[in-house]
Amino acid sequence: MLKPAQTLFFLLALPALLSAQPGQGPDSLQLHSIFEEPYLSGVRPDFVSFSPDERRVYFHWNDSSLTRQKQYSVNLSGAGLKEHEDDHFSRFQLSPNGETMAFVRDGDIWIAGPDGSQQRHLVSSKAVDESPVWAPDSRSLAFVRDGDVWIAGIQTPGTRQLTQKGDDEPGYTIRHWTGDGKHIILSRHDTSGYWDLYYPEYVDKFVTPGKSRRGQAEVTVMALEVQSLSTRELTGGIIYLNGVSGNASGHLVAIDQMDAGLKNRCITVYDLQAETYKVVFEDETRGWINPQISRMDFAPGTDRLFFTSEQDGWSHIYTVQPDGSQLRQHSDGKYEISWAAWRSAETIIYASNEVDPGERHVYGLNLVTGEVSRYTGEEGYRRSFNLSPDRRYLVYEKTFWNEPMDLYILDLSLPRRGERPITNSVPKRFHTVNWQLPDYHRFTSRDGETDLSMTVLKPMDFNREASYPVIVFAHGSGSLQNVYKGWSGNYFREYMFNQYLARHGYVVIEVDFRHSTGYGRDFREDITNRMGHYETRDIVDALTYLDENPDYAGLDKVGVYGGSYGGFLALYAVSAAPERFHAAAALRPVTNWVNYYYANPWYTRPRLGHPDDNPGHYERSSPLSYAGSLSRPVLLLHGLTDDNVGFQDTVQYIDKLIKSANRNFDLMVYPSERHAFRDPNAWVDEYQRIFDFFEEHLKEN
Repeated sequence: MLKPAQTLFFLLALPALLSAQPGQGPDSLQLHSIFEEPYLSGVRPDFVSFSPDERRVYFHWNDSSLTRQKQYSVNLSGAGLKEHEDDHFSRFQLSPNGETMAFVRDGDIWIAGPDGSQQRHLVSSKAVDESPVWAPDSRSLAFVRDGDVWIAGIQTPGTRQLTQKGDDEPGYTIRHWTGDGKHIILSRHDTSGYWDLYYPEYVDKFVTPGKSRRGQAEVTVMALEVQSLSTRELTGGIIYLNGVSGNASGHLVAIDQMDAGLKNRCITVYDLQAETYKVVFEDETRGWINPQISRMDFAPGTDRLFFTSEQDGWSHIYTVQPDGSQLRQHSDGKYEISWAAWRSAETIIYASNEVDPGERHVYGLNLVTGEVSRYTGEEGYRRSFNLSPDRRYLVYEKTFWNEPMDLYILDLSLPRRGERPITNSVPKRFHTVNWQLPDYHRFTSRDGETDLSMTVLKPMDFNREASYPVIVFAHGSGSLQNVYKGWSGNYFREYMFNQYLARHGYVVIEVDFRHSTGYGRDFREDITNRMGHYETRDIVDALTYLDENPDYAGLDKVGVYGGSYGGFLALYAVSAAPERFHAAAALRPVTNWVNYYYANPWYTRPRLGHPDDNPGHYERSSPLSYAGSLSRPVLLLHGLTDDNVGFQDTVQYIDKLIKSANRNFDLMVYPSERHAFRDPNAWVDEYQRIFDFFEEHLKEN
């Protein structure tokens, strides 16, 4: 193990050392340099926590490979880099009085001072003790052992068991200890109704079935009275538990939940003293509510509740009193607030794309005056926001064109000082490549109302009078934003591969088609009950926009590729619009949405309903339904042990191609790869085949 000073020297010197490797000279961009380790663009640091004294920031990182990441920390100025042998202190729970932290080490619970001194064993047993939660008086801890809740005193020895679950019953999760110390809010997830799916593994001596249990759990939320051990059920059913929050005085608990189809949302405030409850907000939609941007929390020190909602079509900030009175909307407009949190009892800090859908900035909202202050000025895309426990500092990831994400910090008490980077994780060799700057466009689709975002990469020697083949990259997930003013955080390999394609004479475009996030509820929900249709139309409209733009004339041959949802869309598009798309490469594609319902009902049910009740939604959305009439060449690539989108989807698709006498397809399987490939050689092989496929079908021979 290197000492901290040695580690710092090594990390600073490493990019320069690696930049001198063979085959990675100035402006060298090859498939092996894109996909092999060490990565050309490095690995993004991943925020873990603030230190107990809030003077340092912990994060996971490594030099630039997929090997196990190590933990580091820097001070709030970004200096004083330290490597940490374990992550116990970064996974701490600080007591309410700030004097003691609790953490888990080797299945036992320890306590120490905020600086890590005076460490001592608090709870030790043969079982695994985990998930410590402090009592509000800082004198005891609740924790979980074998699925049951226990309590341990800090000064007095011994433990006490608070719950007694049956052998076949689900375990408990500690959600919240109320501020008055009288109740602990618990939840249970009953998965007995799950079904079994199989993802066989073939590379060992014998084929193993690879059984996996999937479904939607029955959730129960309850209040446990600490002294009497009596429980009161607060809510239950097949629900998405979006959040639990308690007020400062302790007798109020707010629960934010959605139904199994994410169609209905309900925020309920429970008064544990009066044993009453009040529904303070409800929302319903024809599509689905997005939990990723739906937030809810009591204000510090008061009973006021804030939440974000897309009820008016865009995610905005609301507040309400626990009795349901004084419901107010505090922001308004055709932009999305993607993250928000209390800064004080009167101020909310938030991030939005009000300036442009491709940018995110940080703002402060004064609820008393209604004044909004913008805290960030530079163009860029920001995400993954983390507020310090004292609510003074905000740490987040920031990127701009061809600048991979690093961690930045903003002092909210002195916002005029501006944001500043606290990590510098991009290797020097990255800057030896002459990265193309994408053209960023906002244009209107054929309906005259829907605005779309697109990026365009042109060959370096682009001639507007010449004809170039076009390749469309379709992002995965569906519900994702990937067109923004920055380096892709989700698809960094594809970002570099698209640059590689541009160097080989292709125009490469990407469109945030409908279903993507960041553009309002209607934009995301248009695809409800009919996936593939509107997304394909949006991509076709982007191609039409390019055709009509004098800067991009002569675009005759078009290919499309993508993975997962992008693979699904590639197959759907080449069948739905063969006059526009001439070849499709589909990585780990969904071809039959019925299969994916059983693999991931939380994703599929909100979009298409239950397959037994809505077979038509599934049939018209599945590329499998159109495989018999496929007229364009396709390339399918799939990991054989994929336990997200099972290899079954590709098998069913090629089976239908064969039975329809269609031989115009290629298939490559990767025996030991799952949905997200791990072996760099598999990545290189996959994308070499994609490149060769487009060279064959999109260029003149």
